Order: sequence, then structure tokens, then C-alpha cells
Amino acid sequence: MSQDICVVVPTIREYDCVRSYVANAREHGFDTDRLFVLLVTEDFCDTDAMAAMLDDLGVAGAVYDGTAREAWFEAHGVAEYAHLVPAASHAQTSFGLLYLWADPDFEVAVFVDDDTRPHPEFDFFGRHLDNLGFSGSVEAVGSDERWVNVLYQSYDGELYPRGYPYAAMDETVETDTAGVEAGDVVASQGLWTNVPDLDAVRILMDGDLQGQAQTRTAADDFERDFVAARGNYLTVCSMNLAVKREVVPAFYQFPMDDNEWGVGRFDDIWSGVALKRACDVLDRRIYNGRPLCRHDKAPRSTFDDLTDEVHGLELNEHFWTVVDDVGDDAETYAGVARAMADALVAGDFSDLNNGAFLTHCGEYVHDWLDCLDELAADREAPAVADD
Repeated sequence: MSQDICVVVPTIREYDCVRSYVANAREHGFDTDRLFVLLVTEDFCDTDAMAAMLDDLGVAGAVYDGTAREAWFEAHGVAEYAHLVPAASHAQTSFGLLYLWADPDFEVAVFVDDDTRPHPEFDFFGRHLDNLGFSGSVEAVGSDERWVNVLYQSYDGELYPRGYPYAAMDETVETDTAGVEAGDVVASQGLWTNVPDLDAVRILMDGDLQGQAQTRTAADDFERDFVAARGNYLTVCSMNLAVKREVVPAFYQFPMDDNEWGVGRFDDIWSGVALKRACDVLDRRIYNGRPLCRHDKAPRSTFDDLTDEVHGLELNEHFWTVVDDVGDDAETYAGVARAMADALVAGDFSDLNNGAFLTHCGEYVHDWLDCLDELAADREAPAVADD
């Protein structure tokens, strides 16, 4: 079988995390010939060492720093859209989605952060694929605030993940059972032990100045897999995530960090909101729970993270309400994404701090969809025979 799984790893530090994931696959009998490992990095990193690691592991893959990404955009005739992938930002995972979209052999993207490691008891890639193919009954979680805390099974509502709106806290959790048919699941979000994925404000409230948190999560905190109920939103973190290629139009990783408003760290959060809206419109599901990964976040200044987040905190309280009103009649992921982009561009957000950034995001989503169209047209164009 050719490579049908694109493993996207944004990294400027611990790229050898790939060794752990490849070892996990082999230990569980997963066919590593199906994997193509795409390391998305920067010009100041040792790309030769990254490529040598892939060779040593015997897995297919490629390394793309900033210069290589620019060349890729040029080679695919979409250089005018290179701005979609911000420099030195976690949001550069969007490049992985473009790379997948340009190659029809890729059916699934798996996102892995370089400060994670797989739990050895789980077949990491196999479990994600099983989740994407899931059919049956699963717990469906909602709340009176229309937001689902992915940590709802523990901590009695005292711990909320990065991106969860402050206005939606102190919710009343509601659980039910949902029937899921084969093909309904389009995204599999694995959760994380050790360092929880919190925002800077919550880390400070937990008494930690090193960007981590005093609280730690364990496997027992995630006893049951679940989906978010229809009409409810949840935080989606791309440190441990698998998605089907069909969702790419509605899963742009928003342009964080490299923008004039200084907004950062909401790329996967907002893309998750957009994806959940598309799933609700199109009757699809995001599956959450296992496989778990261990998150070994390196110490860093909590105040640095706060600086990146603070410019978008108010926007995060309102972004989902804009998305929640769009795309009712859409029949495709691109249709939902275009309706969202239209709403962001047309909206008046002048009463919000940095509200113009939402308009900026809408313009970028329009560019994202245009770029995907051009890549698809190039991919499907018939080859021209040489004279």
C-alpha cells in the first residue's frame, strides 16, 4: 500500500519525537509504509539532521523549512497564496493540509506536536483510523452553555482547556448516547496526559510561571470516549489529531502570530470551531478520547504565552457566535467555510479589541478556498504529452 497517511509535525526543537511514533507503530504491527512524515520547520533549524532521521527510521517523508515552502508554492502555481502559512507559528500546520490536498493519494492527515509521545498501550495510528471508521453508540456530551469541556470527566469543572470561552464556564453538563454510522466521523481527537493544554491565564491561576501548570492529567481522567452533541462546540487541539482529507476546506489553521494585531495561539481552536460547525451542518462527527499522548511541554515563561494570547482573548469569546449563524443551507465543507468567511468579512467588530482581525481572518479563509481550488484544478488537469 502506498503512503495514504500524511503525518504533519510542526517542529523547531524535538523533531526526534517522530522516533517514538514510528516505534509505536511497529510495536503494534501498524504498516509504516502507509506513513509519510512531513516535518514543517524553519530556516534556522537543522533540516539535514531531520532528513537523516527519516532515512534512519526507514519512513517516507520530507522536510519543509520556510525556503522550501516558498519553493513548493511556486512549483504548484500558487505563490500568491504563500501568505496563508504564517512564519514561525504553530499555524504553519496549514501547510500540511495544503500538501495533503495537492496529493490525491493522501486520505488522512495526522497531526503530532513535537513535545508529545504516544502512550505505549495504544496503537496510535491504528486507533485514530479505527476512530475515523467508527460506527455504533458513543457518549454524546453537551451543556447549557453549548460548550463541551473535554476535561469534563474529571476536576469537577475546575479545569478548562485552552480556548474554552470564559463566558461558558460553570456549565451544566448533559450526557446522552449518540448513534454513529460508518463514515460519520471525520476527525479523531486524542487527548493528553501529564501537562494539560491550558491557556496562560488559567496556568497563572494554577500557580505556575513556567508555562505548564501545577495540575497534571492522567489516563484515568479520560475513561470514556465521546462526541460533542449537535449544536455544541469544543476545543480542538492539533497536538494529537487525525482528520479525513474531505474536511480540509473547513479546517484552515487561522493566521496567528504573524499579524499586525499580535494575535496568537488560537489557530487550532478556531479551526476546531469552524470544523464543528461544518460537522453539525453536514451531519458528521468529531470523535474524542483515545489514543492518548503524553504532553511534555517544555518550561517557558507563562507571561510570554499570555502576551501572545491576550490580543485575542476577547475575540475568542465571540468568534464562535459568528460561526454558529452561518452555512445552514451549505452542502459541502467549502460551502460552510465560505459562508463563515463571508460573515467575518461583512461583520462589524469595531466594538471588540482587535476586532479587525476577524475581518482579516475572513479574507484569509476566502484565499484558502481559492488556493484549494487552484491546487485541485492543477491536480486534476490532464498531462500534456511532450512534442
